[in-house]
Amino acid sequence: MLVTPTNASLGELRTDDLSMVSDAGEHLFGAQPSKEAFLHLAMYRARPQDHAVAHLHSTYATALSCLDDVDDDDVLPPLTAYFVMRVGRLIRLPYSAPGDQGLGETAEKAAASSRALLLANHGPIVSAPSLAQAVDAVEEVEETARLFFLLQGRPIRLLQAAQVAHLCAGHA
Repeated sequence: MLVTPTNASLGELRTDDLSMVSDAGEHLFGAQPSKEAFLHLAMYRARPQDHAVAHLHSTYATALSCLDDVDDDDVLPPLTAYFVMRVGRLIRLPYSAPGDQGLGETAEKAAASSRALLLANHGPIVSAPSLAQAVDAVEEVEETARLFFLLQGRPIRLLQAAQVAHLCAGHA
């Protein structure tokens, strides 16, 4: 697996900066891999149909991960069709310190039922069949989290269960 190196600036990242890690988590070559590479491996084990993982510390999704009054099993409501189609359900995992290997098993179990996880007080991690789809999905998490905050204190019209089911059935 290719993964960004530890302390990498994504804006300055080049292909030859990437780290190669084995399926067992061994560093094969390149710069020292991110201490969270094990989370990427957990996502791949749970979702073998996916070939890319994106993990960010984006502003609105990270702010959402810090809220105390959200449903951990379904953090964001169905605000938009694109969130439903690209992300589905966002599950928040309990807080673990960055690099805590114990989070791997929890992430793997949760990823079996959702491509998108929100690490408490940390940020989102999303898997998808391609890198472009993973990036689209993690961007959708961030933008929907932003909408969630913008709409606070206002009456919200959510997509109805039948509309969500229609989108999930691939009729969009």
